Amino acid sequence: MSLLCASPGQAPPSSRSIDKTAEPSPSPPSRAPTPPAAQLEIANKLTTASALLWDPKFTSRPPPGKLPPTHAGTLSVANRTDSSISVRNLGGGQTIPVMDNRRHPSSFQQLEKLGEGTYATVFKGRNRQTGELVALKEIHLDSEEGTPSTAIREISLMKELKHENIVLLHDVIHTENKLMLVFEFMDKDLKRYMDSRGDRGALDPPTIKSFMYQLLRGIAFCHDNRVLHRDLKPQNLLINNRGQLKLADFGLARAFGIPVNTFSNEVVTLWYRAPDVLLGSRTYNTSIDIWSAGCIMAEMYTGRPLFPGTTNEDQLQKIFRLMGTPSERSWPGISQLPEYKGNFPVYATQDLRLILPQVDQVGLNLLNSMLQLRPEMRVTAPQALNHPWFNDLPARQQHNAMAAAQAQPLPAQMGGYQVPQGAY
Repeated sequence: MSLLCASPGQAPPSSRSIDKTAEPSPSPPSRAPTPPAAQLEIANKLTTASALLWDPKFTSRPPPGKLPPTHAGTLSVANRTDSSISVRNLGGGQTIPVMDNRRHPSSFQQLEKLGEGTYATVFKGRNRQTGELVALKEIHLDSEEGTPSTAIREISLMKELKHENIVLLHDVIHTENKLMLVFEFMDKDLKRYMDSRGDRGALDPPTIKSFMYQLLRGIAFCHDNRVLHRDLKPQNLLINNRGQLKLADFGLARAFGIPVNTFSNEVVTLWYRAPDVLLGSRTYNTSIDIWSAGCIMAEMYTGRPLFPGTTNEDQLQKIFRLMGTPSERSWPGISQLPEYKGNFPVYATQDLRLILPQVDQVGLNLLNSMLQLRPEMRVTAPQALNHPWFNDLPARQQHNAMAAAQAQPLPAQMGGYQVPQGAY
């Protein structure tokens, strides 16, 4: 978004002819500069997600009480581009606000490199003062390109998303040439966990059930706070040595519920991308995260991706071979999607029991409900958490007991979904 403004005191050109002998008209009085407080108020409205998401003009739902509006710097809109935001334009020349001004990069000792992404490198580190292990995500800043918009998005969302199944952002430290995000340390991601602990990558059923429950709790919290993760895959799910699973890497995450619900379809790693997104839909919702969760559940049973496509078209072919080729009759409106082709090969729906014989019947029912081709037919995260497959899970029994005790004074439950105590 860009704003075009005329220079103060300069009148716009007129199509009328001008009498050269006429007396020059007095120049209009120059506008008084906008007070800094008013500028900051405008910027806050533009950059604070909570202010928009919970605006009573757009929703009747009350805002969450423990999520105060926050923003990662005050963005100078006139200098903002779609791809990056210059650090010099954050907060009128100020640095991005840190979560603890006493910290400095030297407060942390780098131990080993854990991974490298498109715009950041992640290191294992140690807090020199407390000895606590942390993960240090270093984002190098280019003087011309500025701060990647993915970094700004990740910081602003993760400062608001506090949940036991979402990785905790401890601190944000800004220096002249880099941003350093300090996260809680997790031992490995789900992919590495499967490679090191599983049978050819496959995990045992109790572990899968525990991980799926934690994954769905993290997803449910994101969706309840109007955030789509949009990049769920084993590499973005972190595991610690206590068996806790947490969602990480919110660089592609997006707040939803704002009036314009048209999103990019260049999201989610190909193997975990929902068919509606592959077909070019730009009006998707929380169901895209549910499809990804279903793919991850199947992969934990086999150790192999369920739909390992090489291109968008190949990915669709692999999905249709297993789930059946959709038509206007089974998916009304599919022919209107940009990437739909009338000559798709026609495949019949396969029985998932033949592909995943190691999954019990109740688990297959849950998996089928997540892997529905039509997005509106997919189960929601709260519905999935209440699925009978989780009935024998100790964590589920504990959460249900706590939720029942907490809800006892209330006359009725909203929507039939009990919220675990302390989860929100």
